[in-house]
Amino acid sequence: MVVLRREIGDVLRDARQRQGRTLREVSSAARVSLGYLSEVERGQKEASSELLGSICDALAMPMSSILREVSDRIAVAEGLLIPDTVPDDLATPVRHGLRRRELQPIG
Repeated sequence: MVVLRREIGDVLRDARQRQGRTLREVSSAARVSLGYLSEVERGQKEASSELLGSICDALAMPMSSILREVSDRIAVAEGLLIPDTVPDDLATPVRHGLRRRELQPIG
């Protein structure tokens, strides 16, 4: 059974380690205790959306990237095929400098 908090923790830990950063560095930047971040990374604690946002900011990674990687891992665990491209109907607004929700120019 896939446990979401474990997948999120694994992805956060992998991102931190790829950057060569310590738990202490990221916990300080995210303004969360080192122990709590460690528990989140080990999948022992659920990160609130606010906490996840702070950790993503500390890692200088968009939350969407973290969640996409989590989603991909879960899809693999479920035996689903993961497309390696973004469907055209989702990418078109971005290509034209438009926000998908509002379809208004960005900026």
